[in-house]
Formats: sequence, C-alpha cells, structure tokens
Amino acid sequence: MHVLLNVIQYIVDLGPSVMLPLIILIIALALRQGIGKSVMSGLTIGVGFVGIGLVVGLLTKSLGPAAQAMAERFNLGLTVVDLGWPGTAPMAWASPMGLIAIPVAIVVNIVMLVVRATRVVNVDIWNIWHMAFTGAIVQIATGSFWWGIVGVAVHAAIAYKLGDMYGQVTDEFFDLEGVAIPHGTSAYMGVFAAPIDDLFDRIPGIRRITLNTDKLESRLGVLGQPLIVGSILGVAIGLLAGYPFGKALQLGVEMGGVMILMPMVVKLIMQGLMPIAEAARQMLQKRFKGSTYRIGLDPALLLGNPQVISASLIFVPLTVLIAALIPGNRVLPFGDLATIGFFVAMAVGVHKGNIFRTLFSGSLIMAITIWISNQMVELQTQLAQNTGMLGNVSQVSSLDQAGSPITYLLAKGATGQLSLGWFVILALWGAGFTYTFIKYRRRTLYIAAPEADLAAVD
Repeated sequence: MHVLLNVIQYIVDLGPSVMLPLIILIIALALRQGIGKSVMSGLTIGVGFVGIGLVVGLLTKSLGPAAQAMAERFNLGLTVVDLGWPGTAPMAWASPMGLIAIPVAIVVNIVMLVVRATRVVNVDIWNIWHMAFTGAIVQIATGSFWWGIVGVAVHAAIAYKLGDMYGQVTDEFFDLEGVAIPHGTSAYMGVFAAPIDDLFDRIPGIRRITLNTDKLESRLGVLGQPLIVGSILGVAIGLLAGYPFGKALQLGVEMGGVMILMPMVVKLIMQGLMPIAEAARQMLQKRFKGSTYRIGLDPALLLGNPQVISASLIFVPLTVLIAALIPGNRVLPFGDLATIGFFVAMAVGVHKGNIFRTLFSGSLIMAITIWISNQMVELQTQLAQNTGMLGNVSQVSSLDQAGSPITYLLAKGATGQLSLGWFVILALWGAGFTYTFIKYRRRTLYIAAPEADLAAVD
C-alpha cells in the first residue's frame, strides 16, 4: 500500500500536463488502440495542456498584478489574501486527504457507474484535488479522518452527477460531444444559472436582450471580433489599475492574444482526446447497452470559448467591486482573478453565450463564493499551517474551493455550526442544484423519447 501511494504521489507531482497523458495512454492501450496511436493521443493532449498552462500563465502574469494594483488603488481595506487555485491545490495534495482522495474518488465513480447513478467516466485525476480539499477541511473541522473520507466521497458523488446534468450544455454549446466537465467551480457554481436563465425568459423585453461576441461582430464588424473585444477589455482593466497608457496597451494586446490562443490549444486537446473517447464510449455502450457514457475532463476546456474569455475579463474588476460591497468581507480577490473564467464558464454555456445574462448569474456566483471564502478563512489558514504553506502572512483563503458551497456545507454541517448563513447557502445551492437537475433531465428525456411517448414525458 505504501509503495502504491508513493507511485501515486510521484505521478501527481508531475502535474496535469504529464499526468493526464499517462492516463490517456494507459486507457488507449487498454482499448487496443495500438502503441503508436496511443502515444500520439497522449502526447497531443499533453502538448495541449502545456499550451493551456502557457496561456493561463500569461493571464496570471498579466492580470494578477493589474488586479492587485486595482485593489490597492481603490483602497478596499481587504486584509485576507485569496491564494487562488495555484496556491490551494498544493495544500490539498499535501494534506492527509491528498493521496487517499484519488482511490476514494475512483471507487465512488466505479460504484456509481455500476449502479447507473452516473454516465461520467472520470479520467481527470488532477482535479480530484477539489475533493481532497473538501476532505482536508472537513477533517480539520471535525478532527476526524473518517469524516474527511466522507467529505471526499460526497464531493465526488456530487461532481459526477454535475457532469451528467450539464451534458446537453457541453454537447451543444461548447461542442464537446461525449465530454463531461464534472469538476471545479464551473460545475458546482453553474447551478445558479439555470433558474436565472428561465426567469429571464419570462420577463418581456429583457428576454430579447442578447450580448455576445457574435452579435458584436455582426453589429460592429471588425471591432466586434474576439481579438478586438479582448484587447479593449484588457486596456480597460489596465486603466482601472492605474497603469500608464502604454502599459495598458500591452495588457490589451496580451488579453487579445488569450482570446485567440486559448481556443487553439483546446482544439489540440480535443484532437488527441476524441478518438480515445469514442473508442471508450463504444466499448462501454457495447457492454452496457442503453447508456451513453461521457469522459470526465478538466474545466480548462471551457475556456476555449470566446464568450467565456470575454466574461472572464469583465468579471476581473466586477469581482473586486463585489468583494468591496459584501458587508464584513475580509477576502481580497487576487490569486483566482486571472482565471475567473472557471467560475462563470458553465453559466455562460447555460445562457448559450449571452453575456448579458451571465452578468447577473455570474454576480450571484461571485458574491456567494466570496461570502463563503470569508467564512472559511480560519479553516484554510489551519490547513496552510498543517501543510507548512502559510508563508509570511497570518491568514489566507481562496475563492476556488474555499468558496465552494459543498465544502462549506459539509465542514460546518458536520460540526453542527448551523448558522443562518449556513441555512441560506443550503437553501440557495440546494434549490439551484435541484432545479438544474430537473431542467436538464426533462430536456434529455424529451429529446430521447419516441414521438409516441412525448406526452408522457411532459
């Protein structure tokens, strides 16, 4: 067992750009795809993730300092630093839940597949860190290793169901047929978008408002193209940060580059993945007739959509403003600002790319995220101390994962700390999850049902 854990730790330490290609290579060989084809698929996906890493690195390098300068310029007085997922994921892996979370999440996936509670076959081992973080926080809150295991298992089960629920969105809007995105903030915070989308459909006048890069391009011509839109938003962020005009222009060009480069590297990943995903689906559907399976992958694939990148840039200053307006908030959005698209990506898909509607659902998503991360400061600070990653600051938190309703509800619920805020988050998130589940389940049944049975589905 000790040797196995050491092997897992070694693979985890290699990072997603090596971990996922290795997993894909093993799966491809198991599916009898041949050594050459399997190696090419694995390496193509690895190169794609290297590309994503470079683009996300550009975002972090460029947007991170601009966001910090913006917060300092407006003197928001927020004292707890948001470490972001790059600072939080290592804590999760270094915790006692880090390695055990992988076999627990895999077992949960297998059990759910066997009993047909999910159709998601998760191969994105790296993002199990979200589940590990939940387990680690629950363990710290309760003082119980076994409660931590429960936290990992519950988070895993919810994640795989989210992958099922968003199948129509990933297929039709993101054009990722046969892929599921069960992990991270995109999945668990996207549940707020469906009820808001349906509400807007019922409001005369407002339901006709559509804002996206396609419409901008049709109205404005070249000025509405994603490259121009990204550049303009980048310049605007630079000016809000107090940059000299020349430096703001540099930021604008870099953000325009992100708009162009991200879809390219995502296509590269899909090029390597789709033959393997198709072979896996055919094998599973042959053995388990009547089911359509999906391959669970990294939410970074959603960032290849221009509407997601546009919303991401808009929400950089908007998230800082929301943080300043929440009463009693201490958390300064910082580490996650550069990749804020992860938080609103699924909402963009639910709204079919309508950035106008995303402004409303995304604002709710970020307000809830920031409020929860503020409640989790003490627990994440304790985790940072336990793993030796606190550094030179007294308190830390993060939007990505410390701001998760799943982590918050489990940690506080397991210890009986049932405040008014806990019940509010339970009601809001539970209602959003239930609404989204029912909405997409009904649509899936409607699409799949024979004509004679359509009335019965309704």
